[in-house]
Amino acid sequence: MQYKHIFGPVPSRRLGISLGVDLVTHKTCSLDCVYCECGKTTQLTLEQKEYVRFKDVKKELDHYWQHNVDPDYLTFSGSGEPTLNNRLGQVIDYIKEKKPHVKVAVLTNSTLFFDPAVHQALLKADVVVPSLDAVSKKTFARINRPDPALDIHRVVKGIETFAKEYTGKIWLEVFILPGINDSRSDLVLLKEAIQKINPEVIQINTLDRPGTMSDIKPASRPELEKVIEILGFPNIEVIAKVDGDINARIKRADVRAAIVETIHRRPCTKKDLLQILGVEKQEIDKVINSLEQEKKIVGKIRERGIFYQTLKE
Repeated sequence: MQYKHIFGPVPSRRLGISLGVDLVTHKTCSLDCVYCECGKTTQLTLEQKEYVRFKDVKKELDHYWQHNVDPDYLTFSGSGEPTLNNRLGQVIDYIKEKKPHVKVAVLTNSTLFFDPAVHQALLKADVVVPSLDAVSKKTFARINRPDPALDIHRVVKGIETFAKEYTGKIWLEVFILPGINDSRSDLVLLKEAIQKINPEVIQINTLDRPGTMSDIKPASRPELEKVIEILGFPNIEVIAKVDGDINARIKRADVRAAIVETIHRRPCTKKDLLQILGVEKQEIDKVINSLEQEKKIVGKIRERGIFYQTLKE
């Protein structure tokens, strides 16, 4: 079975083996970040609705659970902003009912924390990973390219309010792009906001996979060290690439479907796919070559290798 709304499992250094759940149609988001590995946002919106039907997600989860080992985490992420789906809380409830031992994580761009329904839904998760790349209006617009109705100060206040009530873990992610959001003034404003949020950990990220704009560059290690020094938070780390000793443990029978599901949401190298899927290199090569010949995927050369992604229809 080729899934439309779940993908992986993906090995993660912090989340172990993580099965992805995608609750929106491709590139439906409240932001159009210049670095997004999923590509340009095609539906920039703040409208909350059932973009992916609850019953369809349940059907896929039930099928997966019947045929695979349970993952460590079920992680809401994928090709857009999960909190835009107004059934998020119900999906989390269903997972907790059926698999109470499996933890739930939500990766979010933080833009809807101010909404009471989103706030209540996220309280049910074990881990929330909000992102916050800038606090100034100008820099927020430059790096995140938000829906016009979004106000960055309301976004920050929403995260702060949620953090005061939430009893789970908050891992705040900050994406750094040199010359865009790493000025001292921007970082000082960010530091002030982070102090109020008081996350368990700050994760500093930079460009690895291809972003939306071709002329942006990843931050160097010295540039990231400068960011860490200015933020001055006691528990801060640079997000490393996936550790080599983490393996997904789960071998999907339909390798072709698993590859398409995975790279449709984020570009991957063959090495990434080998680790995620746990199959032989020859099988990965065979499927990649076939998909390229059928013009269903394309490879883009980047510093870390060739990243494969689907050709959007």
